[in-house]
Amino acid sequence: MTSPVSMFRRLAALLAVISAVGAPAFAADAPSFDCSRAGSEAEELVCSDPELAALDRRLAERYAAALAAAEALDAGADAAVADLKSMQRGWIGGRDDCWKADDKRACVELAYLRREGELVAGFLLEAPTGSARWMCGGNPANDLYAAFFDTELPSVRLEYGDSIDTGSLVRTGSGSRYDASFGRYIWMKGDDATFVWSEGEEQSCTVIE
Repeated sequence: MTSPVSMFRRLAALLAVISAVGAPAFAADAPSFDCSRAGSEAEELVCSDPELAALDRRLAERYAAALAAAEALDAGADAAVADLKSMQRGWIGGRDDCWKADDKRACVELAYLRREGELVAGFLLEAPTGSARWMCGGNPANDLYAAFFDTELPSVRLEYGDSIDTGSLVRTGSGSRYDASFGRYIWMKGDDATFVWSEGEEQSCTVIE
């Protein structure tokens, strides 16, 4: 398995080129989309809130970088691009569902922050600030690799078996817990962690490096 650090190094030159060419140009205070064509309550909220508009511009830049990284893959680029676009459409739908929330603004803001973390951790758009390998269930062959990213909402990249997922930090009474997709999470307390990858299958893990 290729570690996040080595994968980041392979992508560093590509991302440097993206930065040199320049990110998409947006109006100073406007979001990345045309507010005259806002199609949801969430988009209208973003258009009326400078802080949310800034988050939208930042996410658009992250998405552009992720798309470029997917297009540059040596193998499976077409599938990676298609998956990324599909996930982005799904994210937009989820953000737009914030009209159902009691605090619509908080819901929209959290949606943006979580999506930023997913893109950064999933496509290694920044170098990880830390990493750890865990042995789970007392079995050295059952290992989990976690790389941590200092996004505004801290995020994690989890590599387990042949699969990769990303998660975001959530509030807990103790330790640090990152929630990923489909009920997956890692809850760390010192050198020990509780890890769930398959729903209902909780594992105890210990740091080994």
